[in-house]
Amino acid sequence: MKSILEDIKNQDYKRAYLFYGDEEYLKNQYKNRLKNALVPEDDTMNFSRFEGKGTDSRQVIDLAETMPFFAERRVILMENTGFFKNKADEMADYLANLPDYLVLLFVEEEVDKRSRMYKALQKCGRAVEFVTQDEKTLMTWILGMLKKEGKKITRPDMELFLEKTGTDMGNIAMELEKLQSYTMGREIITAKDIEAVCTTQITNRIFDMIRAVTEKKQRKALELYYDLLSLKEPPMRILFLLARQFNLLLQVKELLAEQCDQQTIAKRTGLSPFVVKNYIPLSRQYEREELEKAVGDCVQMEEDVKTGKIGDTLSVELLIIRYSGDGSAS
Repeated sequence: MKSILEDIKNQDYKRAYLFYGDEEYLKNQYKNRLKNALVPEDDTMNFSRFEGKGTDSRQVIDLAETMPFFAERRVILMENTGFFKNKADEMADYLANLPDYLVLLFVEEEVDKRSRMYKALQKCGRAVEFVTQDEKTLMTWILGMLKKEGKKITRPDMELFLEKTGTDMGNIAMELEKLQSYTMGREIITAKDIEAVCTTQITNRIFDMIRAVTEKKQRKALELYYDLLSLKEPPMRILFLLARQFNLLLQVKELLAEQCDQQTIAKRTGLSPFVVKNYIPLSRQYEREELEKAVGDCVQMEEDVKTGKIGDTLSVELLIIRYSGDGSAS
């Protein structure tokens, strides 16, 4: 990402750029920053945009061969074309000899680094991957945004905030805006503020449901499930996330058995360290065999739903009852 900022600062641009990766917020931020640096916002003569897998390579190339109109360069933005996943030989060949006045900007969801397109672009331009940011980077970014608004937050409350929002920067930015409006006139953002206005992501609601199951709080677990249904969350997605949570607990338990610390567990599982902190005590509530069985039961229940042996809504309900009911439900 620093390389893009250096290109903009030095006004020394590559002939082609590829932005890809999971972090949509950053990808869009840098896409817009580069586009605005390359061509004035109101210059519709020298800027063109194509989107979708139906993008025609020949149409793009024909346009690219058109000299810019009273401007230094022509800029063509292409989003989610699939050129870097599917065969695009014509475009790959064209990348080998781009005109000096042209800048191509590709923004893709999926990229195959073995493809001709990816290799061709690397030779003539710059490929930048936007990955999910780590805990330290996110916290620094959030603190910077809060500082601009004259606000402060403690580290424990920051962790609570991130537990609710997840690591998607677009969602974080939206929830921060809500918090800033809610705490207008106050400097300190508290846990109470976060609980009052921040929306808990679906995966975190699933985790809360798992926690209730683990603590044998059957009624609470079922209430959380019904809440998810009322939010129009499909039962099969809940079942998938339930299986994922049990599988993560199993991974955490196995890594703890290997004497791994919190940071290592985070790296191996792909979870944030502050999230791992919540998984560790829950994983200790189960034997390894119990977690393996829970994952297996989720897979079997999915198969039973697909073959029509049981309804999707009932399938998750039965799993919750099975793993939270030992006579001490509350």
